[in-house]
Amino acid sequence: MTNERKTAAATDEAAAEEARAAGSEPAPEMEAPPAEGDASAPAEAEPGPEVEAEPPVEPDYKDQWLRAAADLENVRKRARRDVAAAEARGIARVVRGLLPALDNLERALAAAEDQPENRDHHLTDGIRLVQKELLGALTRVGIEPYSPLGETFDPHRHEAVAQQPVDAAESGTIVEVYQSGYRFGEDVLRAAKVVVAA
Repeated sequence: MTNERKTAAATDEAAAEEARAAGSEPAPEMEAPPAEGDASAPAEAEPGPEVEAEPPVEPDYKDQWLRAAADLENVRKRARRDVAAAEARGIARVVRGLLPALDNLERALAAAEDQPENRDHHLTDGIRLVQKELLGALTRVGIEPYSPLGETFDPHRHEAVAQQPVDAAESGTIVEVYQSGYRFGEDVLRAAKVVVAA
C-alpha cells in the first residue's frame, strides 16, 4: 500500500471518528442508479387508456317539482277527507244525544193533543212548531227520520220488537212502527223499532 493511499484512508477514518464524536452519522454512500436493461430495476408503469370523466348529471328539476306538487295535492285531499269524516262523526254524536229528547217531545205532544181540552190549545201548536224547526235543522245537516211502514224487514236498518201474524201482510213485512229511525246519509244513526208480520 502506498503512502498516499495510507494517508487518504487515515484521513477518512479520522473524519468518521470526528463525526461519531459530534453525534452525527456520516452520510451513507449513494447507490448508483441501476443500469439500463438490469432485471432488478423496477419496470415503469405503462400509461393505460385515458378514462374520460363523465360530466355531472343535472337533476331533473321539473320532474322533482311535479312529484312534490302531486304529493302536496294528495296531502290536501287526505286532509279534506279526514276533516269531513271528523265533522260527520261529531254531528252523529250530537244527534244521538238529542234523539231521546226528540222522542220524549213527540210523546208529550201526542199525549197533550189526545186530551180534548188541549186539542185547540195554542201552547201545543207552538211546541209543535218548535219540534218542526228542530227536525228541519237536522234535515239541513243531512239527518232525516224515516218510518219504514210497509217495507220488508232489514236487520241492518230496523229493530224488530215483536212479530205477529197479519192476514193482509206478507211475512217479513213491517206492519207497525213503534219508534222512527234516523239516517245520516247512508248510515243508520238509530234503527227504527218495528213490528214484523209473521
